[in-house]
Amino acid sequence: QVQLVESGGGLVQAGDSLRLSCAASGRTFSTMAWFRQAPGKEREFVAAITWGDKTYYTDSVKGRFTISRDNAKNTMYLQMNSLKPEDTAVYYCASKLSVFSYNPDVYNSWGQGTQVTVSS
Repeated sequence: QVQLVESGGGLVQAGDSLRLSCAASGRTFSTMAWFRQAPGKEREFVAAITWGDKTYYTDSVKGRFTISRDNAKNTMYLQMNSLKPEDTAVYYCASKLSVFSYNPDVYNSWGQGTQVTVSS
């Protein structure tokens, strides 16, 4: 069974940095992505990376967040710099076997989520 395990969340102040990790077991995925969900809001796309290292970002994190992956370790990372209070959410790692999509409904596997809280 495929498992995705996130780590690295926490409580930080505005302007600080965090690095999230997502370790995948069981198989290698074509596309891995980060989504986030704030209280009372829908889950939203944050960033994604394909097997060929093509990256995608939502506009609100461009220039601040960097997604990367280590295929040998089956691990994906999200480096988050210049964090803002509006980045506060539960961050989820997700994966799918085929081409990239912004739609969370087409991702096959999900992690349990890690809380990121940014205080002002």
